[in-house]
Formats: sequence, C-alpha cells, structure tokens
Amino acid sequence: MFKLDDKIDFQSRENDVLTVGELLIDMISADYDDGSFNSNTYNKFFGGSPSNIAMNVKKLGINSLVASAIGEDGLGKFLINNLKNANMDTSYIQQVDYATSMVLVTKSKTSPIPIFYRAADYQLSYTLKLEEALKNSKIVHFSCWPISKMPVRDTVERVIKEARKNNMLVCFDPNYHPMIWQKGEDGIEYVKSIISKVDIIKPSEDDAERLFGKDSYRNQIEKFLKLGAKLVIMTLGKDGAIVSNGEETIKFDALATEVVDTTGAGDAFWSGFYA
Repeated sequence: MFKLDDKIDFQSRENDVLTVGELLIDMISADYDDGSFNSNTYNKFFGGSPSNIAMNVKKLGINSLVASAIGEDGLGKFLINNLKNANMDTSYIQQVDYATSMVLVTKSKTSPIPIFYRAADYQLSYTLKLEEALKNSKIVHFSCWPISKMPVRDTVERVIKEARKNNMLVCFDPNYHPMIWQKGEDGIEYVKSIISKVDIIKPSEDDAERLFGKDSYRNQIEKFLKLGAKLVIMTLGKDGAIVSNGEETIKFDALATEVVDTTGAGDAFWSGFYA
C-alpha cells in the first residue's frame, strides 16, 4: 500500500519509464462517428498505448524507452521514423516477419470504438536487450494488450518477475477489451490474477465495467483493492479522477472545460502522472 502523502524513493537509474507492449498504426476517422464506421476518410497516426506514453513523457522532460514488435514493412518504417524524429531510442523495437498491427478507431466525444487488426505486436520476445532496459529503469508500464495473446504474454510475465527483482515500480493499465483476447479464454479472470502483482493500476470507468459489470466508481475501486492492487487511480472522464490506497481516498476535478476528442485521453493521463 502507498501512503498518499509519502514520497516514492526511486533508485538512481538512467531511464525513468520503460513501456512494454504495442507499437502500431491508429487509423482514425476524420469525422465524428457513433461506431457505425460510416466515415469514408481515415487518417494514419502513430499509435499503441505504451508507445504513446513513452513519446509523451519524453516531451514532458523525463527519460523513456519502449519495447515493442513491428513488421518489416512500410508501416513499421513509419513508426520507427516517428520515434527517431522524437529522439527516442529505437533499439528495443523488434522487427519480425509479420504485418505491423493496426487499429481502426472512430473519432468520438465518448468512448471511442475500435476494430483491431493484430499480427506483429504479439511477437515481442524477452531478450537480453529487454532485460538490460529493465535493470536500467525506475518504472515499467504495461496494459492488457500484450497479456491478451501468446507469446508476448510470457514476455510480460517475465518482465514483471524481473521488475520485482530490481525494485522497480510496476504499473498496469487494465484496459480489457474482449476483442483482443485469445478465443475461448477467460481474459477477465486472467486480468484479475495480474492485479495483485502490480503496484499501481489505473482503470477508467469503462475498464472497470468490462471487468466487473456496472457499479458505482467507489465500489469498483474496492474491487480492485480486494484483488490486491496497492494504489488505484480511476479516471472519470469529465468528472476528473479518484485515487485510493484502501485507507485514504481523494477525488480530483478535471481541468478540461470542453471535451473535443477522447481518443488517447488515458495515455495522456498516464503520461502526466509519470512525469
């Protein structure tokens, strides 16, 4: 458990945040859409939640690395070039003989509705290079995306074990979505089994509802805590965020006065939190 007034003392390491997971293409509709995908125009963007976070925190002035897998294709080159243009280290990006993964997303003022096309992203291997990054970082971050398929799930499980040995802060985005999971597997139960192995978890209200069903946000936070989370931060959209360690609970109002587009909002929150 983390006391909300206590300072976290990190060991002296060159890198601040290591994100492990997907690096992919986001194809986002030019027009607002209710999820029917009626828009005829989609624009190509650098994407993947962990990769966005790594890029964002770099812009906010702290050091970051991203470990991901992409295809040896034009889309993979586009992603690598984006990282290089942001002065990011690309040596932890593995290029594999599969197509670069892609997500089709509708521009939205509520929760965006995605369609997933996956191939290269879940081929990320645990390597000595990745282990080197773990030993040189203070925080490791991952989401539901990489733990939803093999063989990258094995990679993330090894990452968690190594992070524990190296006294790193382990943070988890429980952004469960049934469409990314292996067919025939109870992804919800697997996600619940991971929660006790991490330090900080940040669900949105939608994430919590997918895992536990509808309930008040205070009850949802209690469910995460009972599963072993040490610190729960729940984002509430336009209503701000609430944080709890099981003994203390604090609610924060949102700073934004107008919602323009919710795509990437969770990544932006994580990035600011880490910085």
